[in-house]
Amino acid sequence: MSISSPQTGGSRRPSTRPAAGAKKAGSGAAAKKATPAAGKGGGGRPPITPVKVRQGRNWGSIGLSAIVALVAIGIVGFGIYEVLKSSETWKDQANAISGIVNYNKTDPALVKSGQHQYGHIDYKQSPPVAGPHNYNWQRCQGDVYPAQIANEHAVHALEHGAVWITYRPDLPKDQVEKLASKVRGNDFMFMSPYPGLDKPISLQAWGYQLKVENANDSRIDAFIKALRQNATQEPGAACSTASGNYITSTGTTPHDLGSPAPSAS
Repeated sequence: MSISSPQTGGSRRPSTRPAAGAKKAGSGAAAKKATPAAGKGGGGRPPITPVKVRQGRNWGSIGLSAIVALVAIGIVGFGIYEVLKSSETWKDQANAISGIVNYNKTDPALVKSGQHQYGHIDYKQSPPVAGPHNYNWQRCQGDVYPAQIANEHAVHALEHGAVWITYRPDLPKDQVEKLASKVRGNDFMFMSPYPGLDKPISLQAWGYQLKVENANDSRIDAFIKALRQNATQEPGAACSTASGNYITSTGTTPHDLGSPAPSAS
């Protein structure tokens, strides 16, 4: 009995199981073809670069902000101005009026003198602004006198704190009426024509004088505002009383009413 030996390279069917670590045929090449090339070639879509969109400035918002800022600055500035303005005294306001003559500075002795006396009195200023005067004052309750009045009575009214507006008789009627509108109905105001003025209009308060060319001059109102009832030697004195110590008549000769009543000043 014979024993057959194993055959090499015989008819044994080879194993179809892949060896460990072996790759499937064609798998690497297929994968490479399926993956788009990231660089050159390959037919892939290149990456999209973001486009920067430059926007124009919003001039409307900038303009609105600028306007708001300017308004705020204006409000603050006006507030500061009002605070400074409110701290001014009436003397500061008067001295700020262009062209005003302050006799408290140029002739303080004149302003301090205020004795009462009868008869005619010579004054250094024309019209007078202070000094001795008649016992009886010219009524100054918004009176518009059609003719010249006595200086001696007018100066006494100034001592009480009144403003006296005088004008040349040839001043145009519309100018006279404009002045009169500032006087009528206002206490501590009176007005009369005054021949010989070196300027068409002259305003007087105790110790102050302002001469202007026409009734439209804004300094007239500034003078009245600053000095009416402020420039006075007798604070609280009235422009008329029940005692009858005031004068309402015109004429340049003073009206000596005799010994003044006790209430006269």
